Amino acid sequence: MIYSLLRRDWIGRIRLALTLFGLPYTVCTPGARPAISCSYSHNFRTSQTLGPISTSFCNLYTTGVQTMPSSSAPHVKSRCPQYPGSKINRFLVPDDKVGWSQNWPQYKPVSYTDPLVEKKPVWADPEIGSFSPKFNTVDGAVDRTSFEGSYKMEKQKPLNPRGRTGVTGRGLLGRWGPNHAADPIVTRWKVDAKGGKTLHSVSKRPVLQFVSIKRKDCGEWAVPGGMVDAGEQVSITLQREFSEEALNSLVITPSEKAKISDRITKLFNPQVYKGYVDDPRNTDNAWMETVAVNFHDDSGNSVSELPLQAGDDAGEVQWVDVDSSFPLYASHSHFLELVAKERKAHW
Repeated sequence: MIYSLLRRDWIGRIRLALTLFGLPYTVCTPGARPAISCSYSHNFRTSQTLGPISTSFCNLYTTGVQTMPSSSAPHVKSRCPQYPGSKINRFLVPDDKVGWSQNWPQYKPVSYTDPLVEKKPVWADPEIGSFSPKFNTVDGAVDRTSFEGSYKMEKQKPLNPRGRTGVTGRGLLGRWGPNHAADPIVTRWKVDAKGGKTLHSVSKRPVLQFVSIKRKDCGEWAVPGGMVDAGEQVSITLQREFSEEALNSLVITPSEKAKISDRITKLFNPQVYKGYVDDPRNTDNAWMETVAVNFHDDSGNSVSELPLQAGDDAGEVQWVDVDSSFPLYASHSHFLELVAKERKAHW
């Protein structure tokens, strides 16, 4: 009891001091989710399906005029303190300084492009100055248009349409400007032993399940999507990425690939989302955009019967219950929320 009282006393004094100086501070609170986070580290039990989880995180509090990113702020994950896959710390951008319209002479972003990108693989652009890309249009086989509309340029480089990120250059992304991806959201209904839809105990709505992969690069669970190759149709990318990451199609025969493609093509697939992705790899000059499509196996006898096998960029693959408490990579939780609302399912 004495320790608890003393702890509250010194925490209170620290809060007061930080408040007087207008500085942000953090307090660890059980059951709270982070206002800003780049990655989550969870040890899931391997099983046929995964349900929602609950975890304790540090809740972010702020004081003063310049606040740290909050859950309702624009592109929160795009401003995570440490750039993924590196030791690079971003120049921290408060919520009120994200927009380019905000005058901020003190803004000194860190320049970073991953060494792999600098080696000029086929999927990456050269440095600005060594080539002359045509931005805001289809540049040969590369689509440099943005779903956000026409983006601005500064010093011959495109500017992130959602604002500052604290990093310039391309980071882990290959293209200057928009980097287009496709995210196939494959779903089915969760059923009981008799084959009836399982209703959630609280919402009383039917529970959806979706195919989720655990990314090898960051350990987060995600929708099995990927980049659209130059000149490739999005519909082809959607099938290719799901097959490679969730069904390990890279090691199966052509006839088996044809059967998988046929099953996926027959599913009703409405477009769920098209636009900017709040991705931790984003920079001031390069960012992720995607087309998310829902392939729903309503009867449960199509894709549901295919054996899931992690491949390509996936460490694990599982059917997972769609639930708001399940943390996912980038903007993928938002995509699942849209699917759940469209199908009047539990969220």
